Amino acid sequence: MIEKIKGLLKNPLVHKVEPDGYASVLEAISNKVRAAQTRAIRAVNLELIQVYREIGRIIDEKQQTADWGSSVVERLASDLRKLFPKVKGFSSRNLWIMKDLYVSYKDYEKLQTLSAEISWSHNVAVLSKCKDPPLSA
Repeated sequence: MIEKIKGLLKNPLVHKVEPDGYASVLEAISNKVRAAQTRAIRAVNLELIQVYREIGRIIDEKQQTADWGSSVVERLASDLRKLFPKVKGFSSRNLWIMKDLYVSYKDYEKLQTLSAEISWSHNVAVLSKCKDPPLSA
């Protein structure tokens, strides 16, 4: 990063005179911005995993109590995509994975917490590699 900043400062067309300590201030501010971006991404990921797990819980409960089958989940996926056309991730396949995420981790509080620390794609990879629910948490 510091090399990129030095390159910016050496460009005579952009800056004629570099104020005292400017490079270190620019680097400090850019580090703060990057740290804030990382925290924001983590917060968004946490919310997404939590809502996906909640969607999975709802589907699981409806399957248990209202005899929902694959056709209802297909319709739900289609309707969610219509309601949220700019949001990816509401395919019927993903809805089934959300249900699997909920069912696999519902009795394991530690795994619920850990699953929220990794991305959705990593959760999908973990679930696809595990044939049985976790034996211990």
